[in-house]
Amino acid sequence: MRLNIGLDVAGRRVVVCGGSPTALGVIMDLYGAGAAVTVIARTVPTTLRDLAERQLLTWHARSWTETDLFGVALVVPATDDPAETERITDAARAAGQLCLTPSAVTTPANTHPTDPMPGQGHVTLVGGGPGDPGLLTVAGLEAVRTADVIVCDRLAPLAVLAEAPAGAQVIDVAKIPRGEYTPQERINELLVEHALLGRKVVRLKGGDNFVFGRGGEELLACAEAGVPVTVIPGVSSAIAAPALAGIPLTHRSLTQGVTIVSAHLPPGHPDSTLDWAALARANTTLVIMMGVATLPEVTSELIKQGMDPATPAATVADAGMPSQRSVRATLATIAEVTAQTGIKPPAVTVIGAVAGFQA
Repeated sequence: MRLNIGLDVAGRRVVVCGGSPTALGVIMDLYGAGAAVTVIARTVPTTLRDLAERQLLTWHARSWTETDLFGVALVVPATDDPAETERITDAARAAGQLCLTPSAVTTPANTHPTDPMPGQGHVTLVGGGPGDPGLLTVAGLEAVRTADVIVCDRLAPLAVLAEAPAGAQVIDVAKIPRGEYTPQERINELLVEHALLGRKVVRLKGGDNFVFGRGGEELLACAEAGVPVTVIPGVSSAIAAPALAGIPLTHRSLTQGVTIVSAHLPPGHPDSTLDWAALARANTTLVIMMGVATLPEVTSELIKQGMDPATPAATVADAGMPSQRSVRATLATIAEVTAQTGIKPPAVTVIGAVAGFQA
């Protein structure tokens, strides 16, 4: 469903009644337009819960009432029950409010597909970029527009789901750091199951599928099942987040290289394969992915291994979204400053001379 309605919602309240992933694209489209979005539903999928916890929207865990529909700019039904959708629409109209009904259908992640479609299925792995739908590639957008099934996570540019065809299934497989998640094995199964039924499946992720995106695992699962796969690269947040904050990862006279690492495991963890001593000596820009929770251990280890505590550092959160923010400090203080600012994932930390770059 598209929102080409000519309505200026910037700073205005929009109420979404129901907790279906059907309206994810509309919700993020409205959020990107500056609307104050309130979702009213007893339960919501993982992605919507995450958006509420990040304070990107408001969630009231209860059933909607007619009084919720007054004084708002727009009402959006988000339920898989046609009768309930009709009740919401009728109540909104009775209250004199504009109501916009999503047209796509959705299935939960634990639902097994049925009703085979003619022809051979296909999976397209789409890197969605850092979150701004404008940073999705043209090829990626075309894949969304022609998909039968879209398997998406919380960091994908969810506003582009509004471009999905009517009747497309939107499957939320969000993973919350140290919280609720859909196992990767189940995601692999969903891609294969739908493709084997002749469907055009899009796996829509944030950033690039092959840069800490587990796209390789999804590619292998499809290959083993005989499912053809197309890979559409995306703009990795490792590059996009610093760029959107005005930080060049390379700059003549400052650095001649970039090292990108995942810090979801802290230094010293038995499963960590990183050589932090080598990273401290490398004299390249260091980009830390998935490192908000472990940043104190990371910075302490780099200093212990000889990196100058005064090395410039910066953390960029929610890159490409209206809520984007960044902080700058030094290697010795960036963990504390990041925590004091209340930054939570998704965020990228840049360590090196370029983090002090100012235009």
